[in-house]
Formats: sequence, structure tokens, C-alpha cells
Amino acid sequence: MQPEKVSGVLIEQHIIHSDYLGKELTIDFFLPRNVAEPENMSLLLLNDGQQSEELGLKTIFNEGYASQSIRPVLCAAIHTDKDRKFDYGVAGYPDYLDRGNKAALYTSFIIEELLPFISDTYKVYKFRERAFAGFSLGGLTALDIVWNHPELFSTAGVFSGSLWWRSVDQEDPVYSDDKHRIMHQVIRAGTYHPGQRFFFQCGILDETMDRNNNGIIDSIDDTQDLIRELENKGYDREKDIFYLEMADGKHDIPTWSRALPVFLQWEWGVR
Repeated sequence: MQPEKVSGVLIEQHIIHSDYLGKELTIDFFLPRNVAEPENMSLLLLNDGQQSEELGLKTIFNEGYASQSIRPVLCAAIHTDKDRKFDYGVAGYPDYLDRGNKAALYTSFIIEELLPFISDTYKVYKFRERAFAGFSLGGLTALDIVWNHPELFSTAGVFSGSLWWRSVDQEDPVYSDDKHRIMHQVIRAGTYHPGQRFFFQCGILDETMDRNNNGIIDSIDDTQDLIRELENKGYDREKDIFYLEMADGKHDIPTWSRALPVFLQWEWGVR
């Protein structure tokens, strides 16, 4: 079945006050034009929305719609601010420096304030699918929210995810990859959620750190280890998980801009 013919995107910006976070947040909305049946749209939440222009998000969506290679997606790109290292993280589990101590409040903002705002503003009360994606620490946060709310989100997109996020400093003699990487422990303690899918992107040039001296940078090790945790829960590596490793990929916006269309077509591509 061919997708609806979408004639590009319309961009709207809204400022939403969050009682949970005690501040206002700016959201850029990328709306597919001329969608005949709004209930056929999917929803994509994107962390670090202040980078939308540099990512070329408008162009990415316009090109996807022009080629009819992706189905209609309403994208909400959520700006962050100076509190990024505290709003983002794993809800209920700050890292060893107490970063991420507002992640639970950010999760409440997403679920109890942003999602209702989107439904009320755009009169779409049931989306075909809901996904959440982000970059670096924003990717970790998106994964945490999707994992813990399978009733709301079906897919996580994690680009150069901060999956090293840990409860003990890696320089501490007691530090162990097996015990102290927070998101790995959350998934290990959780349960399989039928229907959920996970997209991971890493670049060979993401970083230079190699704490276990195995010749593989930490970001790739951390990502592959987390994929194994998902497999141990019952997720199918071929059907439920997509891993994109970019030989020239760096921990930067140009790399993520090139990876985004791969994610969009994996999740909403015409098949």
C-alpha cells in the first residue's frame, strides 16, 4: 500500500510550561502537509530539538515525503537548556555525579504534559505508532522512556547513545561493566514488551576511549552489550533491533543527520 501523498512539512513552534520541571520548554513541530487521514500519522518525539535546523530536519522530512519513501510522521522536537545533564538520564537512577536527578520529572513532563498537549492542539487522539529518539544523552533518555512505557511507545531511536551512564566512576577500583552501567541494569531487571523495537547508531569515530583495552571504542561496546541484554529478554536481533555502525561516523550533528533518514525509513518506510 502506497503512503498518502504528503506535500512537505509545516513547522510550528510552541512554548509549553511544565509544572513538573518548573520552567517553559520550546517545542518545534514538523507537521506533514495535506494528510487526509490524521489517524494514519505516527508520532516522533525527538530530544535536543534545539539542533533541528543544524540537523536539517526540515530537509530530511521534505525529501522523504517527496520520494514517498516514508509515511506521515508528526515530529515534536523538544528543546533542552542548561539543565540538560539533569533533565536527561535514567528516571530514578542518577549517575555517580548525581546527573540525571530530574529525569523522572522530565518523563512526567513527556507523558502527562507534552502528549496531552499534542493531542489537544493537533486533534490527533490516536497515532499509528509512537516513537522517541535522541542523540548522545538524549538517546539514553529516549530509550529509558520507551522501555518503561511500552503502553505509549513502540520504538526507540538511539544515536551515539550515552549507554556508559554509570552509578560508579569507572576509575573506582570497584567499577564493573556488568554491575554499574545503569541502563543495562534497568533492562536486565525488566521484562520483554511485545511489539517494541530499537534502533541504535554508532560511529567508529564516536570517541577514542577503550576502557577494557579490547580494541573497540567504549560507545560501540556499550551499545552491543545493551543489544545483548535486549536479546536476552527475548527481542529478535533481525526483527526488533537495527544496528547502524558508520565507519566515518563521529559524535556530531552531521553524522546524526546522515543517520536519521535510515532510522525514518526503517521505522516508517514504504514496504
